[in-house]
Amino acid sequence: MTRVSHQAHPEPLEPFRDPLPIPRVLRPDRDGEVQVRLRTARVRLHSQLPPTTIWGYEGTVPGPTIEVRSGRRTRVRWVNDLTGTMPLIAVAPPIAQADPPLWDRPGRDGAPELTDVSNLPAWTVTHLHGAETGMDNDGWPEAGVPRGDTQVAEYGNDQRATLLWYHDHAMPVSRWNTIAGLAGLYVVRDRTEDALDLPSGRYEVPLVLCDRNFDLDGQGRLTGTQLYKTVLYATEPEPQATSFSGPFTTVNGVIWPHLAVEPRWYRLRIANVSNVRPYQLRFTVEDGSPVPAGVVALIGTDGGLLPAPLPVDGVLPVAAAERADVLVDFGAVRGRRIRLTNVDYDPGPWPQVMEFRVGGRGGGASTPPATLDRTFREPDPAAADAPERMIMFPPLGTGQIEQWEMTEVPAPSGPFPVDGIVQVRGQDGRVRTYQRVARHFNDPVRFMTATGSWERWTWLNLDVAGWPHPQHVHATHFRVTHRHHYDVEDKWEFVLDDAGRTVGGGTVAPVEFRSAGEITPMESGWKDVVQVNNGEAVTVAAKFDHSGRFLHHCHMRDHEDMGMMRPFVVMPAEVMKIERQHGHPMPPAQGHTGH
Repeated sequence: MTRVSHQAHPEPLEPFRDPLPIPRVLRPDRDGEVQVRLRTARVRLHSQLPPTTIWGYEGTVPGPTIEVRSGRRTRVRWVNDLTGTMPLIAVAPPIAQADPPLWDRPGRDGAPELTDVSNLPAWTVTHLHGAETGMDNDGWPEAGVPRGDTQVAEYGNDQRATLLWYHDHAMPVSRWNTIAGLAGLYVVRDRTEDALDLPSGRYEVPLVLCDRNFDLDGQGRLTGTQLYKTVLYATEPEPQATSFSGPFTTVNGVIWPHLAVEPRWYRLRIANVSNVRPYQLRFTVEDGSPVPAGVVALIGTDGGLLPAPLPVDGVLPVAAAERADVLVDFGAVRGRRIRLTNVDYDPGPWPQVMEFRVGGRGGGASTPPATLDRTFREPDPAAADAPERMIMFPPLGTGQIEQWEMTEVPAPSGPFPVDGIVQVRGQDGRVRTYQRVARHFNDPVRFMTATGSWERWTWLNLDVAGWPHPQHVHATHFRVTHRHHYDVEDKWEFVLDDAGRTVGGGTVAPVEFRSAGEITPMESGWKDVVQVNNGEAVTVAAKFDHSGRFLHHCHMRDHEDMGMMRPFVVMPAEVMKIERQHGHPMPPAQGHTGH
């Protein structure tokens, strides 16, 4: 059935037809253990679609919500019982003029199936995103678990009440594994949250957002088979393709669902588990008018509750992998239908997300607390003088997007560009020169951090176009301290080989500070993901309490799988001292000369 739409493109499925499902909840047993089986299953993502084959935790999309208490260790057995090969079709048609664009419409557009993808075995590794945990439990991307084996992870849960999420992290196939269905929520509770009497039970609703696409049959009808379509916009001298984005938004595994709510306060736990697509969420009445001021309040971000609620009277931005903890007063819109819509500059042809159907009777009289977390901590004052790491995203050349780890060096004599050299004129007017020290996933580790120390990390996006890069750092949370805008136009020149392929590049003139940007409400709490827009430098302060080898990466999973991910190592300062002395347990001043 095709529903007539007021938009340019009629929806091929009826919006708001199906009720919102709520994932079931798993809690640890008396021994602190949970077992989760990864299973192949057939599910309906919309009642007008044929069933879809998925890979899911416990055979559902999303998987069950695991709920734990802060400070109580939980051991999870992730059992790989998946069958068959990758349950989706991947294609990459060449770029062509189309409305909607090729990447935002169903069907293969004549492109052949990429059998390298459809032949992939069930090789997975689960990462608990946002967990402050040690290396052995973090889900290293090359530690894939084959069918029939089990990954055992023990999470200390020594962190504030918050919403985490678990997902596949197997490199370089996590983009397909996750869209196939391998994602779910993980909720940490604590006494501070308990004392607030926030909406709970059926009044606390998880909303797991993920965009998807589908294949078409010979008559142009949706088949239910998931389609992973990217678009080739260059083949020579190297192939380049868009990242995946799909035109259909699922919420808790259903396309454009509805939820009947009472006229009272609700708590919405929003998680964007899409591969790439950012959501700029707006609550409106069904006629398109905004909900009254004060109806929506932000109470928490990736790392837990804020000190106090913040009003959301416009748009709520939720990038890939981000979470938002939101209170909504449906009592103020009694008897109405409230739409949640994506108003991003590129929302796809069908921007609707879901609909809330507000009852006319009953409801609660409670109001949200004026103060949320009285123990909310700011970064240690020492963080202001902590060591600074610099990561840069060079403009896209002929190959794949990269992230460069940099170190400050004296300026070379030129001429510019010099491969791997980037000059930056900062807010103080001083020009600093940075040299690339790593660019690929398998390059040697360059960032060594002392356990328990604070550091400042800055990401500088040198490109002029494209969606922002959501940057994620494992095993910690951070606070955003600065967002600065830079002039990056006409500052860059690529270095090419004889075949015209990009092998490097650098600045021909310093990129220049222009203005200080605003830290948004979504960035006012503790975070594990931050968006870095074109021409922006974003600085965060983070403390690294867990030792081991971890990752920082772009959470656009296409970028992550293609190498926009780097390891860093955290170890005790005493161990690092010996490491930096090439394994010798004495300072060079004592005259030790080695072997």
